[in-house]
Amino acid sequence: MVWFSKTLETGDSDIGVCGWILVLFSILLTLLTLPLSIWMCIKIVKEYERAIIFRLGRILRGGAKGPGLFFILPCTDSFINVDMRTITFDIPPQEVLTKDSVTVSVDGVVYYRVQNATLAVANITNADAATRLLAQTTLRNVLGTKNLAEILSDREEIAHSMQSTLDDATDDWGIKVERVEIKDVKLPLQLQRAMAAEAEATREARAKVIAAEGEMNASRALKEASLVIAESPSALQLRYLQTLNTIAAEKNSTIIFPLPIDMMQSFMKH
Repeated sequence: MVWFSKTLETGDSDIGVCGWILVLFSILLTLLTLPLSIWMCIKIVKEYERAIIFRLGRILRGGAKGPGLFFILPCTDSFINVDMRTITFDIPPQEVLTKDSVTVSVDGVVYYRVQNATLAVANITNADAATRLLAQTTLRNVLGTKNLAEILSDREEIAHSMQSTLDDATDDWGIKVERVEIKDVKLPLQLQRAMAAEAEATREARAKVIAAEGEMNASRALKEASLVIAESPSALQLRYLQTLNTIAAEKNSTIIFPLPIDMMQSFMKH
């Protein structure tokens, strides 16, 4: 009899006189049909579930029940099980016009869970479907304020902005959005080719600049070397012997006879 008194205490006091009569009749009917009726009164919810009990259409005080055993009255009570585990779903690819008038296709994934089972049942018809539709709309709205470069480089910031927006919007539904991730950004084929050509041209320009800087540094080094050689005539002879040694090591069949430039100039004058 203890659980009958507890059931009466947790019932809603606003059900009225007719409601109390029905509740008392249900209790009496349950007592008369014991022990068969006990199997209809005892319910079990799993560790990851919560039960919302309705008595004559009103939610019982005390909120969600579970996990474990709880009791209901067969004729006047009904209940709805709510899964409290984290749920994931994919956001379908959305065609988005960016701030700089580029059309891209973006998809993502959302992780959420039911934080308040009572709100998830009483405040909205289908919390899962509503969250899915809201995620699609939020993705389009957030990406519409970004240009293409920001979408490609600031995925974490966009995901965090979406998570905050979704969490605030679903708070009245008892939903907690834990994480949002941008999966893929698909660009039009023509834009991909244009970006590839731009990147290739940029790399070629950078390579030419690096080669020009190398030539400039080499010319400066040669200038400094020529000044050093001009100060010491013996340095030129040592450089000449070093060059012969290098040539002999690589191509030992080659014979070189050096001629002074002054001798050649004298022949040219004649």
